[in-house]
Amino acid sequence: MDPEASFRALLRRVRAGDAQAAAELVRQFEPAVRRAVRLRLTDPGFCRLQRVLDSVDICQSVLGNFFVRAALGQFDLETPGDLLGLLVTMAHNKLVDQARKRANRLPVLGKPISPDTVVDGGDSPSEVAASNELLREFLRRLSAEERHLAELRAAGLSWVEVAAQVGVTPGAARKQLERAVRRVERALGLDGGNDA
Repeated sequence: MDPEASFRALLRRVRAGDAQAAAELVRQFEPAVRRAVRLRLTDPGFCRLQRVLDSVDICQSVLGNFFVRAALGQFDLETPGDLLGLLVTMAHNKLVDQARKRANRLPVLGKPISPDTVVDGGDSPSEVAASNELLREFLRRLSAEERHLAELRAAGLSWVEVAAQVGVTPGAARKQLERAVRRVERALGLDGGNDA
């Protein structure tokens, strides 16, 4: 199997909730995303975050968010490069959001860091994917029509195929699901402000 076909098969398994596929995706992509985050944390606009955030924190948040959104069929990814670009963009956006949120709470140089400014590491992305609890709650908060759109996309149907099944234009189907995902992300506190 060629690398791109193998990648698409891996994504199909991730969308289906396969914990082994999620763990494989983490093994393949987490190191590169963490490197990108560490590099970004050296930028002047983000260097103060190094005292309260680690690349692992950002990476876990991004991958957890990706798994939920991938299971909903939100992403059209053809190559490993597409996924890496998406994850790096999501990580950058998460850093921007964290910088904004913490702008007034970051400790002054020389002062101790209080426990409330340290980010909890939380569950690993593979544990999040394996449990599927977050995905179940996410799906529960969608309307029946929105859940149907998500299921069709998660099954690998293109927007054209989804639109034909539900009787709307591809753009309308895509927008409806995007709005629903944003609404539920906000309700669950997953929006992070700027994720890709």
